[in-house]
Amino acid sequence: MKLASPKQNFQDWFTQQWAIFWGKEIESNDVPWLMGAFGKPGAKADDFIHEIAKDKVLEIERNTASNGLLASIQDLNFSSEEYNRLSKNVVDFYEKTADYELSFAVKWNPFFKFFGKLINYLFSNRINQLNVPTNNFESSNQIKSEIIRLVNPESKEVKYTVWYRTFESTQQVLYSGIYSTCELPSGKTCIKAVFPLPNGNATVIMTPSVGVNGELLLISSGKKFGDAGFYFLLNDSKGRFWSQYIRSFQDRLIVSSVGEKLVATQKLTLWNLRVLEFQYEIKRKGED
Repeated sequence: MKLASPKQNFQDWFTQQWAIFWGKEIESNDVPWLMGAFGKPGAKADDFIHEIAKDKVLEIERNTASNGLLASIQDLNFSSEEYNRLSKNVVDFYEKTADYELSFAVKWNPFFKFFGKLINYLFSNRINQLNVPTNNFESSNQIKSEIIRLVNPESKEVKYTVWYRTFESTQQVLYSGIYSTCELPSGKTCIKAVFPLPNGNATVIMTPSVGVNGELLLISSGKKFGDAGFYFLLNDSKGRFWSQYIRSFQDRLIVSSVGEKLVATQKLTLWNLRVLEFQYEIKRKGED
């Protein structure tokens, strides 16, 4: 019998059992591009950071200026033509993310707003992770953005990069994820974001490209397991790994330079229907 671990909250057990039923069993050594950190039952917000640091004997670096989501934009393996076309402001943001502050507005499709509220009630509020507002905000809301790095205490090599984002007004966690690059079975280099959840994680793999005006496009979309897109991963009661690829759920993020500022548009769709849309304003800290 293939069962999720019973020693956890019922909502978590039920969703994990769903992923086992509809997903596939995987061998961790066969999918290094997909594997990432798992959360523990009862863990909240940034608990996984301290758990990883303890388990891997790493140091936690916080509140350090000029740390980025990427050590270098070259990690994305763009062609020379794409790299030369990419906005230098966009490059600076991804290489020095900690030097920037963000604000955003959100607009929901009314049909999906109830499901957003249900997810927040059953999961997000309890684990303090993925707290997406379910009310439309036409004006920008300020986000506290922090890059947290886990480093080897001897070599100082960065092992994990966490982008920790909270609402300044409530301190609720919007997103707390581990960011890296990965190489898909096709050979394509992508950005991978891993959001640890009880006994598993939600993983988003984004294919990068450069638009005609120098904007960075990150697309989470594919047709089959092994493509970019959304994945749920879990560890069951017997220690086996499972993954469910959510082909119908897609994400499109565009980061553009407008003057000296950056703007980003993020659209989430389900079955090709718009679920919600974020509009971000990104600027260097201390600038008006």
